[in-house]
Amino acid sequence: MNLKSLFRHEMLLAILLAIVLVILSFQSDKFFTVSNLLNQGRLMTETGLIAIAMTFIIATGGIDLSVGSILGLTAILTGVFWQNVGLPLPLAAAAAIAVGTFAGFVNGIIITRFRVPPLIATLATLALYRGLAEGISQARSVRGYPEWFYVLGQGNVLGVPTQLWLLLIAAVVASIILGYTRWGRTVYAIGNNEVAARFSGLSVERTKVALYTASGFAAAVAAVIFVSRVSTTRSDMGTGIELDAITAVVLGGTSIFGGRGTIAGTIIGLCLIQALKNGLSLAGVKGDGTIMLIGAVLILAILVSNLFERSGTR
Repeated sequence: MNLKSLFRHEMLLAILLAIVLVILSFQSDKFFTVSNLLNQGRLMTETGLIAIAMTFIIATGGIDLSVGSILGLTAILTGVFWQNVGLPLPLAAAAAIAVGTFAGFVNGIIITRFRVPPLIATLATLALYRGLAEGISQARSVRGYPEWFYVLGQGNVLGVPTQLWLLLIAAVVASIILGYTRWGRTVYAIGNNEVAARFSGLSVERTKVALYTASGFAAAVAAVIFVSRVSTTRSDMGTGIELDAITAVVLGGTSIFGGRGTIAGTIIGLCLIQALKNGLSLAGVKGDGTIMLIGAVLILAILVSNLFERSGTR
């Protein structure tokens, strides 16, 4: 890893984010306000938690397409365990998170023990977990949660949305783990050359299982926050969120081939995407136009990153 080169990419992305914020602030006087920015932080927390875990996975050269389905399964199980099984809500949420974490563990086992490529394995479990969520819910939603439960998704601590504090803490912890620990170096080593990492005595399989388990846990925690924020549970929750998370990770400079990536880059990429979504919506741009612009920004960032790499500055 070259710290200087990573700083170059993150600085480029940060400058782009600043330019976008300035331009969008002129498009609508409602955009660059404290209340709107904090609300956007609230809205991007679920994707952010998943993107943080996804950074580790993509840095190893893998991918997890099942996180949206795990989110939907955990969300519906939170309601079912509470309303139908009769568990206290904190215990119901904990049990649902445990199921989501186990779903991630299953992904890791399929990938490591049965040598199934991550793309194929998680594409299959995407369908499996979503099918389970729909079968359990029977197209019914769960509502009527107690007021205290909404503090997690709708409340504030020191004027900042509760879940945004959780995202910030998760980002700091993940940054330290990925950048300054032996486990983080193992992640990069696997992404650079998995065979060499294995011959070097690194626990490749164990690390991969842990990463996919952590990804399931992140999606499950995001599900509980999601339920608290929208006040209901549905089996289709989280549909497409894996694409938003992957976009933020790749935009943030994590290589899809593995061996490179930072949490800081992912967070900046996430903020850029959310700013574009919100700012363009306030400016009256339709949803398809926003998607096209985000795609163009992603392509531009990848092209610039590749130019840096070819010129030897990365």
